[in-house]
Amino acid sequence: MLRCVRIIMIFVDNPAHAANWWAGFFEAEVHLDVNGSNVYAWLEIDGVELGFHQASAEKNPSGRSTVPYWAVDDLDAQRQLFLDAGCAHLRGPLEISPGRRVCQLTDPFGTAFGLEGP
Repeated sequence: MLRCVRIIMIFVDNPAHAANWWAGFFEAEVHLDVNGSNVYAWLEIDGVELGFHQASAEKNPSGRSTVPYWAVDDLDAQRQLFLDAGCAHLRGPLEISPGRRVCQLTDPFGTAFGLEGP
């Protein structure tokens, strides 16, 4: 069962810089997760995570699209329902923090979207 949009993911060349720029508009704190050369920066805005991820020429080039993430109660089950309905795997599932995972799929029309949940 889909619930609310939980994450809006934006792919950029410099996640920390972009997050800091947006933080000024929302008067929000920037959170950073650095894993080697990969940087993920995000703001929490009224229960929605505005995330800035390193762009990837292969999967998510800078400025190509924003990826909404739907909150789900069971990521594996919901992901499989979408795959069975004709969606394609894009990336993940990835554990982004203990007990919290995300994945990306594309619908039959090429639109990227994500799922976030346990």
